[in-house]
Amino acid sequence: MKPARIIVLVIALIAGGIAAMLAGGGQKPPEPVQVAQVEMADVLVAKSNIGVGQKITPAELQWQPWPITAVVPTFVRKSAMPDAMQKLSGTIVRYAFVAGEPINEGKIIKADGSGFMAALLPSGKRAISTEISAETSAGGFILPNDRVDVILTRREKDDKGDRTDSETILSDVRVLAIDQTIGEKDGQKVVVGKTATLELSPGQAELLARSRQMGTLSLALRSLADAGRNENPTEDNLNRRGINMLRYGVSTTSSVK
Repeated sequence: MKPARIIVLVIALIAGGIAAMLAGGGQKPPEPVQVAQVEMADVLVAKSNIGVGQKITPAELQWQPWPITAVVPTFVRKSAMPDAMQKLSGTIVRYAFVAGEPINEGKIIKADGSGFMAALLPSGKRAISTEISAETSAGGFILPNDRVDVILTRREKDDKGDRTDSETILSDVRVLAIDQTIGEKDGQKVVVGKTATLELSPGQAELLARSRQMGTLSLALRSLADAGRNENPTEDNLNRRGINMLRYGVSTTSSVK
């Protein structure tokens, strides 16, 4: 290679190196990112889903760090109640908790407290009990908080002989308790009792009380997929319908108010 070419290549390399140094020297190194430190507090939360009427045990609770700015006074904080798991053990849930939800003392009640059933009832509702058996309560597979239809079966006599009629008098009502059981007990999936307590409106409670004197009441268990579907009867048509009652040979109609 000719000396002139070698000199040109050397000059080109030197110029490139100088340009690279100038370009790199003009950029400032990035400043370190400041990470904000969030103050945390240990809050008592539900470890798993806890349903209405279920008794709370320490196994269903856990402490979880929570941003202190998001902690409200109704939350149970470890700093204020370090033995909360033991203190709240045995209390019963009034409103359901989902996994990870902070425990709110306003949503639970002590099992030995007075007015427990009244505390479970929503505003405007009534609790009324009716006799049941395994044969009239879906074979005993009805649990508290299930939704059921109430069917009235009547046996009447006419000119043609004995006649049996059945009709659904209440639809999609909630079971509050079976006997004294308001939730699953020791993992029990079947509760066979003699009495079911239902959550009803005042008009529905009157209808149920009258219907008990007229025939046999049965509870039909509804699918979870049908919850909230109040096909028949609804509150509106309950107010319009009536039950024919035969007294001393005179037929009268008793309506729901």
